Amino acid sequence: MKRQHWSSFLIGLLSGLLAAGFVLLFLARPRRYPIQLLPAPTPAPIRVHVAGAVLNPDVYFLPVGSILESALETAGGSLQDADLNRVNLAAPLEDGQQIFIPFRVAEASSNPSTAPAAFAADELIDINQATAAELEQLPGIGPSLAQSIVEYRLAHGLFLGIDDLLNVSGIGPAKLEQIRDRIRTQ
Repeated sequence: MKRQHWSSFLIGLLSGLLAAGFVLLFLARPRRYPIQLLPAPTPAPIRVHVAGAVLNPDVYFLPVGSILESALETAGGSLQDADLNRVNLAAPLEDGQQIFIPFRVAEASSNPSTAPAAFAADELIDINQATAAELEQLPGIGPSLAQSIVEYRLAHGLFLGIDDLLNVSGIGPAKLEQIRDRIRTQ
């Protein structure tokens, strides 16, 4: 009988421990809270200044990742005398950038002997609107440097002052002084 008593006791003890384990397992389970998914933060729009040969020149807010063509459309499109071949419509825009859509200039004659000088001696060259060919009329500015000036202007916007030319690779203080009295910015 003692043997039966011990086996009943062990069975009861094991059953009790098993029941207590199940109770603790279900009661001690961590409560499940629903996961809240927050929307990704929306990037702030960029601000660009569209100027030149456009219908509505102004400062516009555009989505991040916009290209120059989007800014041109937002400004109402280009004027008929705009020279869109001088700008890269696929160029990405940055916050605070100024975009200048140049006006078409009259083509000079292809014959250098009969072509009038691009600018009279007393006429200043506007570095914000001049073509590479027009910039080559300046002393010490060859085709490569003229193209660098145009590309810098297209990539960074208008020159705010003559000294901004120092940011163009190939133009140092001496070169700038050589052309300073022959150039202007609007």
